[in-house]
Amino acid sequence: MGDYVVARVERTGGDDTIELASGRVVHVTEGDQVVGAFGKRFATLDATGDWEQVGADGRMHALTEGGLFGKCLSRSSWVPPLMPITYVGHVLVRGKKTRMQDYLTLVPERTFDLPVVLIIGSSMSAGKTRSAQTIIRLLKASGRRVLGAKLTGSGRYHDVLTMEDAGADAIFDFVDAGLPSTVCPTDVYRKAVRQLLSRMASTDVDVAVIEVGASPLEPYNGAVAVEELRSNVRMTVLCASDPYAVVGVMTAFDCRPDLVTGIVSNTDASLALVEKLAGVRALNISVHANLPEVSRLIEEKLPLPYDLALSHRN
Repeated sequence: MGDYVVARVERTGGDDTIELASGRVVHVTEGDQVVGAFGKRFATLDATGDWEQVGADGRMHALTEGGLFGKCLSRSSWVPPLMPITYVGHVLVRGKKTRMQDYLTLVPERTFDLPVVLIIGSSMSAGKTRSAQTIIRLLKASGRRVLGAKLTGSGRYHDVLTMEDAGADAIFDFVDAGLPSTVCPTDVYRKAVRQLLSRMASTDVDVAVIEVGASPLEPYNGAVAVEELRSNVRMTVLCASDPYAVVGVMTAFDCRPDLVTGIVSNTDASLALVEKLAGVRALNISVHANLPEVSRLIEEKLPLPYDLALSHRN
């Protein structure tokens, strides 16, 4: 996992985009050669794939736009066919295969003590990243310095870049810890995330908005991420696809979110059912008129430091 490889694009017509190192997206054409990293994906609503299932013929797929390469094992009918590619060879540096982990700059272990707004979900595409953007903007408007991070998922630069676009002063994700995706053994992930948290601890910010991609129940090590952050969490936001998913996540993790939002908050009927079934506040935070209530919740859970509060009075 994490080996850098070169692959040839066999055909286009489905999903034919690849992220550049900058996070910008390029459309590729048949015969183009692209660089990516071997890894695994286990997306409940999109596609699954595994680099270890690539056969001797080298035929595989771009499992994500971010350049996660492996053999597609299943795909939802809701998404276009994944880009078929063929293995050309490993990326060599001075004659040796290279991996993502080879380019890590290890930092001394530091205690991560930032207050955290934790964003979890019942599944992928439940509204977590959009919610993170909104909360980052509200925190920035209050004068705070904000770190945005995504600790689990499949590598794609776009998600954390949107946090930066929302105003985050620093952004991180698991790729910074040498992982192409977090579908990996628990001990490997725990070691990587602790190194990542040490890097995050060295930033000069007031609060961290952290997304745990997919859901903590899926094989992305989300439960480990939540465990590592638990003592720092001051506010938990659950993004869910439907009211019954809210109950499922709350039951599975014995947790009570401070706010439920995401796709589940799109209609009054769904909002009412969440509050009836789960007894928690549900709110569509994409609606501008609801933002003052979200701001009040933030101030309740994360009171302004004295110096910032004083500057606001002046």
